[in-house]
Amino acid sequence: MKYDVAVIGAGVLGGWTALNLVRMGKRVVLIDSWGAGNSRSSSGGETRVIRCMYGEDSIYIDFVLRAFEMWRAFEREQNLSLLQKTGALWMCSTSDEYVAASIPHLEQNGLAVEALSTGQAAARYPQVDFDGVRSVYLEHEAGYLRARSSCRAVVEAFEMEGGTVLTSDVQAPFLLHGHVDRVDLTDNTLVAEQFVFCCGAWLPKLFPDLLGQSITVTKQDVFYFGVPAGEERFAASRLPVWVDLDERIMYGVPDVGGRGFKAGDDTRGDQFDPSTDQRVPTPGNLTRTRNYLARRFPALRGAPLLESRVCQYANSPDGHLVIDRVPGADNVW
Repeated sequence: MKYDVAVIGAGVLGGWTALNLVRMGKRVVLIDSWGAGNSRSSSGGETRVIRCMYGEDSIYIDFVLRAFEMWRAFEREQNLSLLQKTGALWMCSTSDEYVAASIPHLEQNGLAVEALSTGQAAARYPQVDFDGVRSVYLEHEAGYLRARSSCRAVVEAFEMEGGTVLTSDVQAPFLLHGHVDRVDLTDNTLVAEQFVFCCGAWLPKLFPDLLGQSITVTKQDVFYFGVPAGEERFAASRLPVWVDLDERIMYGVPDVGGRGFKAGDDTRGDQFDPSTDQRVPTPGNLTRTRNYLARRFPALRGAPLLESRVCQYANSPDGHLVIDRVPGADNVW
C-alpha cells in the first residue's frame, strides 16, 4: 500500500504526529524498530516530568501549554489518567536566574509560581532538607506523565482511528533528484508521499552526513529507591516533582505506584549508542546519587535501590529542538 505519510519513530513526538495526521484524513503508517514505549526509547520508562519553566525560551512555554490541552483532551477521549499535576519544586542552590527568567512568561499565561522562603518550604515539605538552598519556587501546574503508558495509548488510538503500525528497522532514505519515494525496511520496502523522521537519538545514524556531527547522544542514568515501609511523605500526593539547580542539576519524581522514588542527574553523560550499548549505570553515578539523597532527603539515606534505568539525551549544538525539512529533499522532515 502507498501511504500519504510515513512517520518513523513511535515516541511521544512520532506518535502524536501520526495521530494528528490520521485525524486530518491522511493515510499514515507509523514505524518503530521495537514499538511504542520500548525500553530503548527516550519516551519509555515510568514517568517524565512536564513543566513550563524554560528560562527565556517562551516558545517552549507555548509548546507545553498546548501539550497540556492535548493530553487533557486525549485523557477525556480515551477515559485514561496519564498526566498527574503535582507541581514542581524548584530548589536553587546557586543562581535562580533560570527560574526568574521564566516567571514573567508563566504569569503572562496565567500560570501560578509561588516563591517560598526556605523556612516556608521546610515547613511545607519536612521530608526535604533545604540546607544550602538559596531560593525556592513552586510551579503549580507542573507534574509528570506516565511515559510508557502514554506513548502506547497514543499509538493504540492512532491504530483504532485507521492508522497502520509496523515494527521494523528503517534504513537511511535514498534521495533521488530531490525526492524520496520509498524507504527500505527489515524485509520490505515502503512507499509514501511524505516522510517524517521522529527518531531522536537515532537521527545521526539515519542522516550521518547531515546530523552525524551536530547531534550527540549521551547516556543518562536514572535510579528508583525504595521508601521506608508505611512512609507516605514521598508519595506524589505529598511531594511535587522536583529540580535542584546546583553545580549538577538533579531532578526527580516522587514514588508513583510503589515503583520507588526516582532521582536522576541532568549532567550530560558519556556518548552512547542507543541500539547496541549496554544499559548498565556508569560506575560512580549510583554512589553520587545516594550521597545526594542522604543530604537532600535524609529519610532516604541508605534506601535500597529498586531499579535502575539508562535513558539517553539527543543533544543539538544549542540545546534547541530540530524541526525542519531535510536540505535538498522536498518531502522529508
